[in-house]
Amino acid sequence: MIRILIADDHEIVVEGLRSLLNEEKDIQIVGEASNGEEVLPILETGNINVAVLDISMPKMDGIELTKYIKRKYSNVKILILTMHNEIGFVRRIIEAGAHGYILKNKGKEELVKAIHALNNGNEYLGEEVTKTLFSSMRNEDVFGVIKLTKREKEVLSLIANSYTTKKISEELNIAPSTIETHRRNLIEKTGVKNSKGLVKFAIENGYF
Repeated sequence: MIRILIADDHEIVVEGLRSLLNEEKDIQIVGEASNGEEVLPILETGNINVAVLDISMPKMDGIELTKYIKRKYSNVKILILTMHNEIGFVRRIIEAGAHGYILKNKGKEELVKAIHALNNGNEYLGEEVTKTLFSSMRNEDVFGVIKLTKREKEVLSLIANSYTTKKISEELNIAPSTIETHRRNLIEKTGVKNSKGLVKFAIENGYF
């Protein structure tokens, strides 16, 4: 029997997963939580094989919780079930140590397949997540250096120099909406969380 816990701050998601997985004779839900902190006492029972976690949860999000589980309960396999398919999220959760990553818009078949794969000691990435990773790899050269366009480099440099969107727009003579598009693309390409992360990336990679 594969014993799992489910953590998601949307009750309807938890109910849906419960309904789907209750039909599986070799999978048993032994714990449910609506935030990361509620997961901790469930883990203490020592009765969990696979933890199915959302990324965006209050009190302790899926990334922080993944790191905690990896540190204290290395025998527990971690499956991320989320709507987030941006490369920044994928990279951060893989770096945190998750064993699997699938999207909520996929069906029961992939969920069950992922749970079995993790319980058998394997890793599992959903098809759409794999496509996102390959797409990201195409934005990097063979040495793993992220390739930025000339305009992206210009925008990144100005962001690192504390220019606002309005100031960057005036400096480069392009629309503010275009600047915001470049900012989003930079965040996705670099895998950082926000503009502060872009500044750090710029400094570390000589764009400042």
